[in-house]
Amino acid sequence: MDVGEHDEERPARRLSGRVELFVWAASIAIALVVLKQVFLPFAKGNQYYLVIFLGVTLPLVFLCYRPRGRKTAPEEGENDNPGPLDWIFAAIALVVGLYPVLPLAIGDFGGGYDAFLNRQGLLSTSDIIAGTLLLILILEATRRTTGLVLPIVCLVFLAYSYYGGYLPPSWDIAHAGVDFSQIINALYNDQSGFYGVPLDVAATYIVLFTIYGAVLAQSGAGEFFVDLSFALFRRSRTAPGRTAAMSGFLLGTVSGSGTATTVSLGAITWPVLRRAGYPRENAGGLLAASGIGAILSPPTLGAAAFIIAEYLETPYLTVLVWAIVPTLLYYLGIAFAVEADARRFGARRVNVETRPVGRLLLQGGYHFVSLAIIVVFLALDIPPFTAVVYASGVAALFALGARLVAVRRGNETTGAALAGWVRSIADALAEGIRGALPVIAVCAAAGVITSTITKTGLGQELAAALVDAAQAIASNPTVVLMLTVVFAAAAVSVLGLAVPVTASFIIAWVVLGPALADLGVAPPEVAMFIFYYAVLSEVTPPTALASVAAAAITGGSVMKTMWQTWKYTLPAFLVPIAFVLTDNGSALLLQQPFVTSLWVGVVSALGVAALAVVTGGWLFGPARWPERSLCAAAALLLLYLQPLSIALGVGIFVVAIVVHLLTRSRETVDGQGA
Repeated sequence: MDVGEHDEERPARRLSGRVELFVWAASIAIALVVLKQVFLPFAKGNQYYLVIFLGVTLPLVFLCYRPRGRKTAPEEGENDNPGPLDWIFAAIALVVGLYPVLPLAIGDFGGGYDAFLNRQGLLSTSDIIAGTLLLILILEATRRTTGLVLPIVCLVFLAYSYYGGYLPPSWDIAHAGVDFSQIINALYNDQSGFYGVPLDVAATYIVLFTIYGAVLAQSGAGEFFVDLSFALFRRSRTAPGRTAAMSGFLLGTVSGSGTATTVSLGAITWPVLRRAGYPRENAGGLLAASGIGAILSPPTLGAAAFIIAEYLETPYLTVLVWAIVPTLLYYLGIAFAVEADARRFGARRVNVETRPVGRLLLQGGYHFVSLAIIVVFLALDIPPFTAVVYASGVAALFALGARLVAVRRGNETTGAALAGWVRSIADALAEGIRGALPVIAVCAAAGVITSTITKTGLGQELAAALVDAAQAIASNPTVVLMLTVVFAAAAVSVLGLAVPVTASFIIAWVVLGPALADLGVAPPEVAMFIFYYAVLSEVTPPTALASVAAAAITGGSVMKTMWQTWKYTLPAFLVPIAFVLTDNGSALLLQQPFVTSLWVGVVSALGVAALAVVTGGWLFGPARWPERSLCAAAALLLLYLQPLSIALGVGIFVVAIVVHLLTRSRETVDGQGA
């Protein structure tokens, strides 16, 4: 099964012949430019690099992605190469993308980068034409890679920017209106437009981590991670479920996409889950939850995590630290659900032939070294983009070592091994660039939204409207905060149904972030709250792309698989709310003293356990609705991290356990009497 068919972006073309060779070579050349920028940055500054980066990657989108999606992959031998119009778009994208740095001056056309910057605020006619064409092409590239919704959102923001002066003056969102030339100036010749923070993150962090994932994949890390997971858990009836969860976590370091991880994971572990007795929908839910967990977890996280680091001007390592406890709680929830399912379905042990754990680690444990290098380098204050380049180099060297071992064993010649290694690294560089193309298009398009909000002040007005809506319902500050958080969570979830995770985070940050900040929530909690809900949109009905992919693998009902996924991921939906409701919530992000973080983590784990009873229907045996209802109340109280609510939550949880034990005892006695 093709991973791309179920990824959150639209599947790319299957290129062939000279076109494939051309795109492969161009992608490698771009990758080398990206690597060069890490150690030998352009003298004219970072924006100069971003202009070049967008100018050379945008044309590839038109060559690699179809103008219209197709439901099925092309048949073997079918021509899927770009047509004449695609090549025209690619050529125009190359010219207008590189226009700001072209040294040739013909009239008011070109003149070099310095001359282009000197025209800021007073663009020439050719500047405006080039900028308009680039805007159209970016929106078209975004449509090809992610669908219609994000381009339409961008067009709405552009219309608001231009026609804002026609809105009734009494409306809070009314403004004077922005002239079209100034709109293009803000997008094309300003750091808040196409070349803003989102594209900067894509061109430095995301593309390098994508290359790293491709190098890991070429080195065989994915196969090793799955084998290790099977070897660790092979002797228990809960082993298949545990294996799926752990494999998803490890495979996420290679994939970087929750839906793609779900597909890769399902192809390997679904046969084992089926043999263990898992129903199709439950297995699909577990696969989707495990796949999404990969991009909620250190050390890679999702693309939006890099944007958090840039927006908050904080080290990426700090963002990783914030994610530690939520990740543990997420997988704790999955572990509880796996235990409940294994007992409820009467899961069977499955014998999977694997090598012993010790031998596996001796033969393939080096795959963890590059991950450790990233963490160690970040701890040493080395920038993430530098750390990941070194990690990629180490992974590549280990891959070379594995091939040389094969040479010593007589499995291949030295020449063939070296040629194969060089080709695999070249393929990884090309795959890294091609894999990042959808994110690059999204980040460039996101500049339209951030630029409009910067120019018009729309973000603050929408944030105020959100708070006003909450205050219209209640006047108590705590209740207002609760309502605002619920509104914000719903808004991010709905937004994420229509646009990719990265775009969802960016839009929510600039629109909803100020609302939570105005109510006293600190920026780290706001950022992580939005991040988690943006990611969880991949498992949120009715779209839930990861669940759709899992259902396609298991053959289960799509809607039932979505609800099973929701069951496994429920803690991830509720724990982020705990970040922002109380001051103690920041302890979940390890921002408070160790003792505080410890007891908050323990209480939250107890809340997750109570949630598992609600969703899994199992405690020490089948849980009935009375104890499940009590556990639901207990979980909500426990996750509101204040002493009184915690005491009430613990008490109700104890009552639920007592009711459960009494019910079981009575059923046992009745059974013996019968």
